[in-house]
Amino acid sequence: MLGRVDTPSPSHDDDDALLASIGIELGGEKQGEMKAACARIARRIREDKLKVVGFVPSDESVAVPPLLIQLGLALCEVSGHTVAVVDANLRYPGLPMLNRDKAIDHEGSAFSTLWLRGSLALLSPPRAERAGEVVPQLARVLLEGADLFAHVLVDLTGFELLGEHATAAACMDAVALVGRAHHTRESQLVTLAELMPSGRFLGVLLVG
Repeated sequence: MLGRVDTPSPSHDDDDALLASIGIELGGEKQGEMKAACARIARRIREDKLKVVGFVPSDESVAVPPLLIQLGLALCEVSGHTVAVVDANLRYPGLPMLNRDKAIDHEGSAFSTLWLRGSLALLSPPRAERAGEVVPQLARVLLEGADLFAHVLVDLTGFELLGEHATAAACMDAVALVGRAHHTRESQLVTLAELMPSGRFLGVLLVG
């Protein structure tokens, strides 16, 4: 078990307000607990020297991007370097609205980049892509951009468990499962864990 991160409440900073506008809230009463939990996980990622880590939701009700943004901010603090959060769900992008105004589009890439707090880069597709383009586009962004960041956290929501996850996992140093506290059943997590790549399974993280 990697740990548990409680869902935070709204923030008033500019970047936090931008995220809150699409349901990703960073501040509030639980901020201290959430930051402490993410800091512990961030330290483990640093200690294990994991550069690219993929996160697989236990089911469609689990929202991975809010967690990865929090973890990305913690990694920025722990490492002192830049960190990327990649919304690799090209079929049904979770963060398309973040590409407005300040986002930077890259020619020939399915991803746009938005910087938060100067050190956290959010890479998100502004539109859905065809199924056959999902893994190649992810592999490309990791190949071309991984050296720019100390760590890369990848949302693998929407990938098929058999086939696509195995191919995507080949691009990762580790893969973790994300479940909902008091909602996701242990038997479900055990079944999913058996489908994760051997030797690269980091553990389970509960949110909620």
